[in-house]
Amino acid sequence: MRRLVSETRVHPAQLVLPLFVREDIAGEVPISSMPGVSQHDLDSLRRTAVAAAEAGVGGVMLFGIPEVRDAHGSQASDPEGILQVATRALVAEVGDALVVQTDLCLDEFTDHGHCGVLDANGAVNNDATLERYVEMALAQARAGSALLGLSGMMDGQTAAVREALDGAGFTDTALLAYSAKYASAFYGPFREAVDSQLQGDRRTYQLDPGNRREGMRETLIDLAEGADIVMVKPAMSYLDVLSDVAAASEVPVWAYQVSGEYAMIEAAAARGWIDRRRAIEESVTGIRRAGADAVLTYWATELAGWLR
Repeated sequence: MRRLVSETRVHPAQLVLPLFVREDIAGEVPISSMPGVSQHDLDSLRRTAVAAAEAGVGGVMLFGIPEVRDAHGSQASDPEGILQVATRALVAEVGDALVVQTDLCLDEFTDHGHCGVLDANGAVNNDATLERYVEMALAQARAGSALLGLSGMMDGQTAAVREALDGAGFTDTALLAYSAKYASAFYGPFREAVDSQLQGDRRTYQLDPGNRREGMRETLIDLAEGADIVMVKPAMSYLDVLSDVAAASEVPVWAYQVSGEYAMIEAAAARGWIDRRRAIEESVTGIRRAGADAVLTYWATELAGWLR
C-alpha cells in the first residue's frame, strides 16, 4: 500500500555519479574523508563507469586532476589533458549507455585553487576567466562530452560558452549551469578529492548561504543565457532554494548532494548512530521531493542497485 501511494520516487536514471580521474597515479587512491570514494587512473575509471552503466545510472560527471598546475590552468584546455583523455575513454566505453559529462571549472587545474584567472591584486578576473572557460568548453566538446557542468559561478559564463559552442558547430552539447551554488562548508572533503590548492575562500563569487532570493535570481539569469539544465548546490541545506527553482524553471533542475553530505552520513553510519541504507535513501528522496529532476550523488551506483 505504501508503494502504491508513494508521491516521490527515485529511479536509477535520475542519478549522476561524480568521478575523479588523476593523472599521476596507478589504480585507485582512496579519499580518506569520503569512505568508499577514490581517485582513479584510466583503467579503474573505466571499470567504475561500466559498473554505473550496468546499474542503470543516468550519467557520470568527470573531474580531472592534472599532474602539473599553473596560474591559468593550462591543462584544463589541453586536448591531451587528463580530463579530455578520460572523456574520450569513457565515451568509447560507456557513451551509448549513459551521459558522459564534464566539470567546466579551473579550480582543479590552477596552482592557486580558484575557479578563475587572478588579476595583479589576487582577485578573480571575471572576463579573463570567461575566455578560459570558452577554451575549456571547446576542448571538452571536441573530446566528446555530452554535457558541460558550468560550476565556476562567473557572471556571463553560460552565454559565453553557449555562443562559442554554437559557433563551432556543437549545438547539441548541453549546458548544466550551476546557477545557485553557495559558499558552503560542506565542500570540505571535495578539496581532498581534487587535491585542491586553494588558499582562502570563494565567497566573492559563490552565493551567501543566507540568500534565498539570490539563488532564484542567478537561476533566471542562466535560463535567459541559454542553460539546458540548472543546478542547486549543495542540496541538503538549500532545499528551499531547490523548491523555488523547480517551481519557476522550464528546463530540468538538478541538485548536487555534495561531499560533506556524503561524509556525514558515512561517518554517522560507521559509528552505528544511523541506519546507513535508510539514511541514504531518505536523503536522496528528500532532494527529489523538493523538486530535483536528477541528483548528483556519490552513492549513485550503490543506490541504483538497491532500486533495481
